[in-house]
Amino acid sequence: QVQLEESGGGLVQPGGSLRLSCAASASIFGPRAMGWYRQAPGKQRELVARITNRGRTQYGDSVLGRFTISSDNAKNAVYLQMTGLNPDDTAVYYCHAEFDSDLEPGYYGVWGQGTLVTVSL
Repeated sequence: QVQLEESGGGLVQPGGSLRLSCAASASIFGPRAMGWYRQAPGKQRELVARITNRGRTQYGDSVLGRFTISSDNAKNAVYLQMTGLNPDDTAVYYCHAEFDSDLEPGYYGVWGQGTLVTVSL
């Protein structure tokens, strides 16, 4: 069974930086994509960034230009370098991995347990 192990969350001051890491373990085949989503209290989960195994990236509008996603396919790992953090970035950040599937819709997703990022003085 695939498990996603996340790390890097914590408390950071406004304007600071933080790096999140996530690795998919116990997988026979590497994910076709991995990404980060976040959910703030009282809000829906939203896309932060996503990267395919070919290096194509997507970013949420609110983080574009501030966050950078990268991956290491050999390690089935994904990283999120966050800079210029502000209090609005405070949320639980969830790692997500997509794997090819023979069943519709042709893929399935796996979620990490989430890591809390708090941006505050």
